[in-house]
Amino acid sequence: MNCKLQLVQFNIEPLQTNFDLEEGYCKALLCRLRFRKHFCHVLTCMRRPQGRGLELARKHIASCISELGSILNSAEFLMFNAYGTCEDGTEDRTTASGRQAIGFDANLNSRISAPTPPRSIKILSWKKAIKYFENLLHHLDIICSYPLDPSLDALLHFVAQFQKAQPDLVARVHLQLLLVQDGKLYGRYPILAVIIRAARLTEVIMRHDILKNEYFVQLGQIVINMLKILCTNAAWQRRKLGKILQDWRAIYSQLELAFRKESGEGSSISNGENASAGILKHILIWVEEQTYWIAHRFLVLGFELELYSPSEYCMVYWYLSVVLIRLAEKKHLKMTVSDGSAKQKGKKRKDSPKDLAREARIPPAISFLQCQICLAEGLALLLAALRNELIVLQSPSPFNSEHERFLQHFELLQKACIPDLISYPSFKESTSCARISSVVMYNYFKDAQKIAKEVKSSFLNDPDRSAELRILEQVAEHNSVALNVISRAGALDPSLKVSFEFIHHPYFATVVVKRS
Repeated sequence: MNCKLQLVQFNIEPLQTNFDLEEGYCKALLCRLRFRKHFCHVLTCMRRPQGRGLELARKHIASCISELGSILNSAEFLMFNAYGTCEDGTEDRTTASGRQAIGFDANLNSRISAPTPPRSIKILSWKKAIKYFENLLHHLDIICSYPLDPSLDALLHFVAQFQKAQPDLVARVHLQLLLVQDGKLYGRYPILAVIIRAARLTEVIMRHDILKNEYFVQLGQIVINMLKILCTNAAWQRRKLGKILQDWRAIYSQLELAFRKESGEGSSISNGENASAGILKHILIWVEEQTYWIAHRFLVLGFELELYSPSEYCMVYWYLSVVLIRLAEKKHLKMTVSDGSAKQKGKKRKDSPKDLAREARIPPAISFLQCQICLAEGLALLLAALRNELIVLQSPSPFNSEHERFLQHFELLQKACIPDLISYPSFKESTSCARISSVVMYNYFKDAQKIAKEVKSSFLNDPDRSAELRILEQVAEHNSVALNVISRAGALDPSLKVSFEFIHHPYFATVVVKRS
């Protein structure tokens, strides 16, 4: 053994003429090799079916982050030996030392690429590359930490929150691969079972023959398509969500026809048919709720993509408030119908006063939507009043009228009749008579602030919703104060400058009042 050790020591020679540099170079090389190894394991584990490798992937992500720290620490050593100084004077360098990579020309792509698409891609600098991997690993860790909840409502909330961070394509692709596998949610739950659960029906319903109908198969495919769309970037997502609304509306029409047929026959034939009508009723309510959720998402993404000009905020907030009202109605109806079904099965003889009080209380999820409704209505009416009295926030375009811009923004929603009986004339009718005095009288911002304070305690176990409510309360308070300032100063004060900025919330604007 000693002879072998001596032989190994004899055969190993340092690669550097300066022996003191050997350890530093070896550490720099090893941390890079270890990072690549762990990152490869992260991607491999995340691709395992049914999310079985997520826990192990998180361990490798932690190792990757640790190795990134070592890579950053090695930069000082490498730069010093390359230039004799630790100062980083080159921002666009693509290596830690600042020297050009051996056997690789970072500018080759920009020199030989054609001026037409696909255009040349600028390679990230070394610092930006490290930051990119830090963000990517953080987003992958969020995906891996998700508990794979079979609840569709929880999943949609998670995806919406995840997209707020604007994750990279790699993270979004792995999220999509996790969500939809072999036509099942996470590769575990049949999509129809997920829909039945979301509609608040029991899993026993899965054995019912009505689920074998073609429109249920189509509904399952539409839900799968929606999940895939929600994993795309904001621009593509909005475009596809607007188009998929037509599919949701078409499937709703099919289900409605089937429900009418089953209801008509079930009253005179058998209990089995009544059961079919009951299933269809729950599914219909859920489909309509989901349709309004998609419409809400479609409108909100317009703010993120900066598709609305300040002169169009009034119509957007008005349309958003109508969609939110319908969404709250359908969500509340779903809760009421499911609770009513549960009571019928329980066959309670007499409701106690406690039960009646519990029923009268508005569910926290509905109160959360009511807070947003008040903010949207308040902003829509304030914008309308400012336009009517101060003649501000109006930018008449020589190319298209307000009616044409209304159709341009909401054409896909109008085609799908979302909501019903909503059009440009109804928008004009709702906003043409708005005045500052009436907006102050019916202060929607105060109502939003009050609701946010009251419902906050119901979401103590939901950090995302709690944070959202704090921001909504802040916006409502700020806007209420701004409204009072505008009212006291007078609508015709020429020194008053009113603007709408997204300081606190991504799509509920904060009213900023200044004097010139």
